[in-house]
Amino acid sequence: MKAEFTAIVKKDGDWWLGWVEEIPGANAQEKTKEELLVSLKDAVIDILELRAEESRRLAERDFEEVPLAI
Repeated sequence: MKAEFTAIVKKDGDWWLGWVEEIPGANAQEKTKEELLVSLKDAVIDILELRAEESRRLAERDFEEVPLAI
């Protein structure tokens, strides 16, 4: 599955700062824009994996995972 998100990025002095609009907590700061985009992608992946694990844990048992295409 492929998903698209929106990264807000800006240069602040010697640093590039950024966050992902759709994923609270997905933010980073790096020395280059390229490094920032990699860090933001990693942050999104980590947050989504953690949320998926938590959702499955909270469901406990007898649940079904159904893919949603948006």
